Amino acid sequence: MRAGVPSCSSVSASAFWGSRSSGSARCASNDPGIVHHVDAGTQVVSKVGAVLRALSATMPDGAGTTTVASRTGITRPTAHRLLTALVSEGFVDRDQQSGRWLLGPELYLMGAVAADRYDITDLAREHLQSLAELTGESAFLSASRGDESVCLSRRDGSFPIRSFVLYEGKRFPLGVASAGAAMLAFQSDAWIEQYLERAPLEAEHGAAHAPDAVRERIAETRRLGYAVNPGLIVEGSWGLGAAVFDPAGKPAWALSLTGIESRFTPARRGELGRLLLQHAHRLTERLRGR
Repeated sequence: MRAGVPSCSSVSASAFWGSRSSGSARCASNDPGIVHHVDAGTQVVSKVGAVLRALSATMPDGAGTTTVASRTGITRPTAHRLLTALVSEGFVDRDQQSGRWLLGPELYLMGAVAADRYDITDLAREHLQSLAELTGESAFLSASRGDESVCLSRRDGSFPIRSFVLYEGKRFPLGVASAGAAMLAFQSDAWIEQYLERAPLEAEHGAAHAPDAVRERIAETRRLGYAVNPGLIVEGSWGLGAAVFDPAGKPAWALSLTGIESRFTPARRGELGRLLLQHAHRLTERLRGR
């Protein structure tokens, strides 16, 4: 190392990475070669993360290279190179007959290790089962991950007509679908406004998800205690969601119910909402004592 050029490992994380919103990470050094190296490295990490998230949304069937490229906005050759490199590390697997890419065994092993800290599906299982049995609807557990909600678990009730908008591994932006709407509503006002500035909800999900419309539903969710999705994703498919809070008081998960519109009359929505809130509160209390 040349004299006078500080090691990147010797500076604080914030100085090393710089502003996250700038679109490029910068080392504290003025050496343009180091800056270029860090920029390229963080861009690759971002692309790898996008590829893995895109694959997770296609499991268990997996996806072809073109699908991964389309879902991530990465060029097809770049997507193929990243997927091939991830296969060599065990993070991705490839079906030799179909050519589809799938999440790999190394992710399973890492997930098993991380489960002790992040996985609450065992604790939530009895709540999902109870909600499904008492209501006849499909009950779900979702988690907040960055700017998205991710469905972790599903239990179907006895009513034979079901909505399949939500399923394990399905991701929606926060504020879209009842689980994500519930988790978004109980973030701080400042966080919500920053999120609405950066998230293209209206462009991707229509006028019903314009910032002012989302703000109105946030106010309603805070008033009721639970979120209502009145068929905004698929016409006739309704949902209710209630946030579950981590020990720090953050809305980290949500319980939700989905079904057809005729099952979500105004009177029954109140009944379902109260039941959701009871289970969300009990699960939150159990997490605090874990």
